[in-house]
Amino acid sequence: METIGKYRVVRELGKGATATVYLCDDPDSDRQVAVKVIRFGQDSAAMSRRMRKLFQNEGMVSTRLNHPNIVRVYEAVVEEDFAYLAMEYVEGFSLEEHIRIDKLLPMHRVIGIIFKCCMALDAAYRQGIIHRDIKPANIMVAANDEAKIADFGLALNMNKDMDRDSTFIMGVGSPAYMSPEQIKGYPLNQKTDLYSLGVLLFQLLTGRLPFRANNQATLIYRIINTDAPAVTALNPNLPEGLNAVLRRALEKDLYSRYRNGAEFAKDLSAVRYQMLEEDQTAQDTKHFEMLRRLDFFTEFENIEIWEVLRVAVWREVSPNVALIRQGESNKFFGVIISGSVEISIDGKALCPASDQRCSTAVTLEPTLFLEINAAALALSSEELLERMRNVLLARMIGRMREVNRVAAAQGLPAVQSATGSLTGGSRSGGGMDLSLSPM
Repeated sequence: METIGKYRVVRELGKGATATVYLCDDPDSDRQVAVKVIRFGQDSAAMSRRMRKLFQNEGMVSTRLNHPNIVRVYEAVVEEDFAYLAMEYVEGFSLEEHIRIDKLLPMHRVIGIIFKCCMALDAAYRQGIIHRDIKPANIMVAANDEAKIADFGLALNMNKDMDRDSTFIMGVGSPAYMSPEQIKGYPLNQKTDLYSLGVLLFQLLTGRLPFRANNQATLIYRIINTDAPAVTALNPNLPEGLNAVLRRALEKDLYSRYRNGAEFAKDLSAVRYQMLEEDQTAQDTKHFEMLRRLDFFTEFENIEIWEVLRVAVWREVSPNVALIRQGESNKFFGVIISGSVEISIDGKALCPASDQRCSTAVTLEPTLFLEINAAALALSSEELLERMRNVLLARMIGRMREVNRVAAAQGLPAVQSATGSLTGGSRSGGGMDLSLSPM
């Protein structure tokens, strides 16, 4: 397309299941705009009628929203074969680029972006508008981390016209960001947007969704019936105060959830003061590279190493400090990044498997220790869990072989030499004459 209405097309920005977005020049002003085009007739006739009615009757709703953190809609036009929205062009990125565990933004930036989204949703609700489709792809981030919520009126009006959720209608994913009441088809208010924003905040901080499942039915069940894990269990480096904020944002009981975006934003601002105003990306990259070079992580995929970094605590430990102590009860293990430790056992007895430590580990020199909590690891991806099990098992077998070698060096001479075999020997029965010698 060379033109869309009065707008001259510069290039295509993106394409979805039902819409294509173009960067265009606006001839009436010195600015570029993003024009979203939806064509009729490519889907069912019923869908085309509904889409046309959407633009004809209420396409201008979002033009009422004038807020710095909401993408501005300048014009909505319906033609015979297609309709389009001319919107503010946001030069930046969408949050969809930063939901993977190896692509997370620094936590203080995440809190700032979600704070601005809270205020935008609050302003929209005062205009009587609910978004109902808050998800990473619908939030753009411009310069200076200026959040911009997109597709405001579109999601609202599609729900009003079609009485269904736009995530299902547009065919762009699962109900992962929907509130329990939205999944159940109950009447909605502004609290459904705050729930979805809570899901997004959880994901931006941890690299995973609060509720996960292998199929949509199980996912829906968990959203409706189970509680999300504590966010600090998945990322121990986060402030403890975020647990209470996310618990309230993800409340299934509407009366206990945040009443409005301003309340949500106020609690976020209180937690933000507990954070360092620094970009930790360089430090995270340095830590990643250190783990990548260790033999322990040789078989790990890059994304699995990033996941380890998120669930672990990086500790710099002085000499003569006990990392673990015999007799203590805890559920963590660790990896020595650099330095050395001494392992001591009280006596020679072997302890049965339990949470209680049967040995003591004391640092001998300045040591970098990656402490991994078993509870946090249990909430990690299946891929990481399988990888960790395999590597730890291989390490355990290797150490057992070393223990056997040391024990054999100090043991009594073998009663029988290793001259026999399973297929033949000196006895007529063809077997081996094995006996146990008391130690």
